[in-house]
Amino acid sequence: MASLKNLIIRGTLWTVAGYGTSQILRFGSNLILTRLLVPEYFGLMAIANTLRVGIELFSDIGISQVIINSKRGDEQLFLNTVWTLGIIRGFVLWLFCLLLTWPMAHFYQDDRLLWLIPIVGVSSVIDGFCCTSLDTLQRHIDLRKLTLFGVTIQILVIFTIVALAYLYPSILALAIGVVMGSLYRTIGSYLIIPKVSNRFAWNQESIKEILSFGKWMFLASGMTFLNEQADRMILAKLLSLQLLGVYTIAYTLAGIPREIIKIVSHRVIFPAISSQIDLPRTNLRSKILYQRQFILMGFVFLLATLVTTGDLVIQLLYDSRYKEATWMMPILCCGIWISVLFYTTSPALLALGKSFYSAQSNLAGFLVIGLGLPLGFFHAGVVGAIVVIAVSDLPLYIVNLYGLEREKISCIVQDIQMTAFFIGVLSLFLIIRSYLGFGLPIREIL
Repeated sequence: MASLKNLIIRGTLWTVAGYGTSQILRFGSNLILTRLLVPEYFGLMAIANTLRVGIELFSDIGISQVIINSKRGDEQLFLNTVWTLGIIRGFVLWLFCLLLTWPMAHFYQDDRLLWLIPIVGVSSVIDGFCCTSLDTLQRHIDLRKLTLFGVTIQILVIFTIVALAYLYPSILALAIGVVMGSLYRTIGSYLIIPKVSNRFAWNQESIKEILSFGKWMFLASGMTFLNEQADRMILAKLLSLQLLGVYTIAYTLAGIPREIIKIVSHRVIFPAISSQIDLPRTNLRSKILYQRQFILMGFVFLLATLVTTGDLVIQLLYDSRYKEATWMMPILCCGIWISVLFYTTSPALLALGKSFYSAQSNLAGFLVIGLGLPLGFFHAGVVGAIVVIAVSDLPLYIVNLYGLEREKISCIVQDIQMTAFFIGVLSLFLIIRSYLGFGLPIREIL
């Protein structure tokens, strides 16, 4: 059997490769669909999907995480009980979608939501029947199969949506595409590991463990949703739609490293730490710090490069209407260093069963965004708002540090050392840039 170190390295490479492929496919499909469908369809789908995702996160009890983390994660009775609970949850989610359909349609004054939300909500029911084999692959860090599976499903979904949009250019094409995506994933989950399946079961001991692990997960997931969506909800009231669109472009590009580390955190770091959770805390801490330093060093150079060249990328890809994104992106990229520090250690607390730290940290992040964003805007305009967003993961990181200290796996010394290294590399890159005659990336606001 391959060593854990090799599994982590291969898993990280497959995760990053899969994310890159997914983004290329998504970008290509968006280019095609924007030529086949009118823009308002994407706005309506955003409303329906945001509602569905919000309900899912506010009802998340960590079903996937408990399979990865539990010592019984390979027992069939435990897996069948988790699967049964997931099916029940899927129907409950759809019921909530139905209950909120009329209020959402009334609030946005669009009757199409009356049938769009229930159709999109069916995907939650289908997802509930998904085989636990996908979580088993993640538990054992077999990310090659999981990545290839995800890319295959994405290609099938894109082909389905594009074909439907070409034959019948309406919002129904996007809604059916969401449902078919869940159907493809569920069917495929029973094929990816031969002879592995699930059946209905209800083991009281398993239920007790799931609910004990997940009692804080639903709150943590709900706070995560609010924390990560609050900036757009607030900026939609503070900025013009045009400037909001510019911010979205800058945030999307600057957020690529953040999305990468979040996926690596969930798919690689969390199962890796969970597999070693019985080690003495001193040994566990040493292993975490040793593996983490390589990840941090990689992100030092990635973020320094993006801060230094981000404005040039914006100028190359977009016209003059997006000029303000040139100074937004470097500021946002600097703040992502805090996100990297957070997401490379937060899985340790989750693996220890301390999910309440995640709830507390995301609540702190939401409060900072909710209070700091308006204050930053009114005191320093758009620049102040962007700076607040850039450092919005700081409260998450501080709460996480407190939790790590209490659990005797503190990483503060390594964080200080790597942050100093990041500042040094970034300073060197900026000096080289200025020497080449490009000035500073934020010269538009200086």
